[in-house]
Amino acid sequence: MRETTPLSRFLSEFSSNRTAAIAAVVVLLIVAIAILAPLVAPQDPYDLANLVLRDARRPPGYVGTQGYVHWLGTDSQGRDLLSAIIYGLRISLEMGVIAGGIAFLIGAFVGTSAAYVGGRFESLIMRIIDLQLSFPAILLAFVIAAMLGQGRYQLIMALIFAQYAYFARTAHGAASAERQKDYVEAALSVPLSHTRVVLKHILPNSLPPLIVVGTVQVASAISLEATLSFLGVGLPPTEPSLGMLIANGFQYLLSGRYWISIYPGIALILFIVSLNLVGDQIRDQLNPRLRR
Repeated sequence: MRETTPLSRFLSEFSSNRTAAIAAVVVLLIVAIAILAPLVAPQDPYDLANLVLRDARRPPGYVGTQGYVHWLGTDSQGRDLLSAIIYGLRISLEMGVIAGGIAFLIGAFVGTSAAYVGGRFESLIMRIIDLQLSFPAILLAFVIAAMLGQGRYQLIMALIFAQYAYFARTAHGAASAERQKDYVEAALSVPLSHTRVVLKHILPNSLPPLIVVGTVQVASAISLEATLSFLGVGLPPTEPSLGMLIANGFQYLLSGRYWISIYPGIALILFIVSLNLVGDQIRDQLNPRLRR
């Protein structure tokens, strides 16, 4: 009888959920399109030479002055909306992965260190984390972004500050449970260095819940980026992020030019919902007790 590996069992169970499997395909497709944006996008929205103002706010199917069809229409700057959405997905993915990854590392370090050291240090760190979690993430990100100004790096810093506490709280809970187990006490009695015990024993066993939180927080970072850009404190107007595309077309909704905001909004919702469905399925498989 053919022996199955943990990875094959995980993928088999994942694919048995049709909704999660479809969501995973959507996520992979969007990620592939975002990475290959320069190759698949009909137009480079960064190239000012390709922008023609008389082609601005044209409806879907319009044939532009450069001879190709704008399948989703054009935005207020004359950019091909399909190309702008593809590059916007690329920017959103970049913001979500970078901010979520750095927040993951910081939060895992802070939460694991607090659980391992214990005592007053743990109490102080976790009270700070609890205080931060009492505020909505969008409020913290908005305040930090408004203080730092517009720009990619400033926005990444705001997203990291707004999200690292979620990872820290999760890492602290998982590491606290691992810290009390016998194998950790045995490792300390050898004795092994504290750094090795944390990195080799406690942290690897605390990763499953952090991975689940990571998938959710990447989607949250993408949503936060779009919200902040829509509010005018995220990326500058020259960046074709999904939030900025929605903001640029919002003022034209009442005039009937719905496509400038609606199509980027559909792409954003599809990406976030698919990420959340994938994260829910991973959570259910890593911790069956949480299944509904």
